[in-house]
Amino acid sequence: MQLPPLPTIAHEPLIPLYEDEYLLAFDKPSGLLCVPGRGAEKQDCLSSRASAQWPDALIVHRLDMATSGIVLLARGMAMQRAMSASFAERRVNKTYEAVVAGRLIGEPGEWNVIDAPILADWPNRPKQIIDPAGKPSLTRWRAIASPDIQSLTKQDGNTPSDELEATRLELQPITGRTHQLRVHLLHLGFPILGDALYAPQFVRFSSERLMLHARVLQFTHPVSAREIFIESQVPF
Repeated sequence: MQLPPLPTIAHEPLIPLYEDEYLLAFDKPSGLLCVPGRGAEKQDCLSSRASAQWPDALIVHRLDMATSGIVLLARGMAMQRAMSASFAERRVNKTYEAVVAGRLIGEPGEWNVIDAPILADWPNRPKQIIDPAGKPSLTRWRAIASPDIQSLTKQDGNTPSDELEATRLELQPITGRTHQLRVHLLHLGFPILGDALYAPQFVRFSSERLMLHARVLQFTHPVSAREIFIESQVPF
């Protein structure tokens, strides 16, 4: 028996944050996959939407489904290889913004470093854990706003919960491990608000979405050698 074709879902046309004949950058919303997953319900993703408008567009790197922000695509396989090498060799600077539970303050304006190896938690996939046997993992962080008190509500939206102190952070992952920022901040004792995978229940339900956004990408263009700076507005 032949199965009927999957229904086509209409989407608004993508508008690039950056576009030239070699590269594209888009602002991925929280909740959208970068590439297709398993199952018919996980076929809608940024790469398929982009390729519908730019048939030569290929994903260079990924963000977690729950994370919003800048995703870079290459136009053609040669450029995909070139930019993938730039990411692998740490020649792309990435800056994220997050809101975490608790008061996390370092020296004003100074960067602090989290140096903790990350290992896949195979019995609890897709979770990652801090483990001496893991891959070396480095994250730079600094507070960019004074902590504020947020009056939170429980998931049903009806019953007020306790107040929660929260801090807004700027983050720069030096390495690129799976869930690195989420795991490193949890390791410090400051989980990201709305993190359904790692945060305690109270912190998980403090936001309708994961409060993590890929805000800036900086790199040298592989063809023109120009310095490229791409920035996305933080939606929270």
